Amino acid sequence: MTMSRRLVALAATATFVFAACSSGGASSAPSTAAASAPASAESVAPSEAAGEPVTITWYHIQNNDPGLSLWKKLADEYTAANPNVTIDIQVLENEAFKTKLTTLLQQGDVPDLFQTWGGGGLRQQVEAGLVKDITADIADVKDTINQGALGMYEVDGKNYGVPFDLGLVGFWYNTKAFEDAGITAPPATWDEFLTTVQTLKDKGITPIALAGKDTWTGAFYWAYLAVRNCGQAGMDKAVTTGDWSDPCFVKAGEDFQKLIALEPFQEGFLAAPWDGAGSSAAAQATYNGAMQLMGQWLPGTVQANSGDARAMGEGLGWFPFPAVTGAPGDAFDGVGGGNGFAVGKDAPPETVDFLKHLVSLDAANQWGALNSGILPTTNGSEPSTTDPMLSQVLEGRAKAKFVQLYLDQATTPELGGAINEAVATLYAGTGTPQTVVDAINAAAAAQ
Repeated sequence: MTMSRRLVALAATATFVFAACSSGGASSAPSTAAASAPASAESVAPSEAAGEPVTITWYHIQNNDPGLSLWKKLADEYTAANPNVTIDIQVLENEAFKTKLTTLLQQGDVPDLFQTWGGGGLRQQVEAGLVKDITADIADVKDTINQGALGMYEVDGKNYGVPFDLGLVGFWYNTKAFEDAGITAPPATWDEFLTTVQTLKDKGITPIALAGKDTWTGAFYWAYLAVRNCGQAGMDKAVTTGDWSDPCFVKAGEDFQKLIALEPFQEGFLAAPWDGAGSSAAAQATYNGAMQLMGQWLPGTVQANSGDARAMGEGLGWFPFPAVTGAPGDAFDGVGGGNGFAVGKDAPPETVDFLKHLVSLDAANQWGALNSGILPTTNGSEPSTTDPMLSQVLEGRAKAKFVQLYLDQATTPELGGAINEAVATLYAGTGTPQTVVDAINAAAAAQ
């Protein structure tokens, strides 16, 4: 599954942003569907008496099956139990959604319920008064949602959205390559990781596949090392204040340089995109990279890039990003992101009730059972995901008390791009840990 991870600016009387992390495929055109007859209404209790007619406008990006049909089924369940409610479902492909939402927000015509990835985009929508504070409305279900995921949809301690999916970036590795190199267990610390890289090199195995052309992939390393060296408090301070001058960020670059010095990446990595011909996914699929730091979408993309090569699917394992010895960050904290919904400023009260249905345990279990790469955030739904590789990611996510949203989504588009480009100078050999931090601070100050 490929993932679009770009941010766009929404310009109106103020600048609004939202990030993109698409879980759906391409669509030739937006489609529209209205909720109608239910497939099942087991998880929603019918209203004792129908109230005044209400229409909820709902924009989402699950434009391909199985997600497209599941969202429709859940809407049908809700309207069957609440016959006074009509749900006007607007289904758009990821890029089309961004364009459409930009226009709607410029006009002040905010959908009642719409796709969000939290972070900097949601914060700016909050500051512009476009979304509703639903803190009190979800108090009865707040504890049923993964806390690390829910925190991504908070602004200054208040909830403006609810997640239904949260993935975690980690290392996907070729189990046969590890076996051939005599590596019996994944590394638990950064020092052990560097030793693992050297061991693979000594056996003539390319240690890491990296998409240098798509700079967000390399930024994962720096972001994780920052999470380890700065901890949650340090990350929160930098993201919310724009001050990235703490020495822990320089330390993150220094740790990354130790890896870069080992020359662990595949030949031509600087020109390699993430997906397609000449990509890092193709490199790993053809055994030209034993490891790759990537999200839960990697197995499907590597498989799609395998061509005539032996399928990699059954030969993949997963392990969390290693701990940094002596650093304040929790060894299990992660970097990741996912999908959720925000509630528009003028949405009727039924909107939040419908949102609760979308993140109910029953709905989450249906998502998990699809094994589609959507990893539900409702506590207790984890066993519904039976794919062994996705289950490994869920195990890692369960241990994380804090998950840092991708930095190019946690911040503004301009700052996120600056972070990615600054980090790229490290593995391109044109920057230093200090110049990376200087560039990020300059970009933050220019906002």
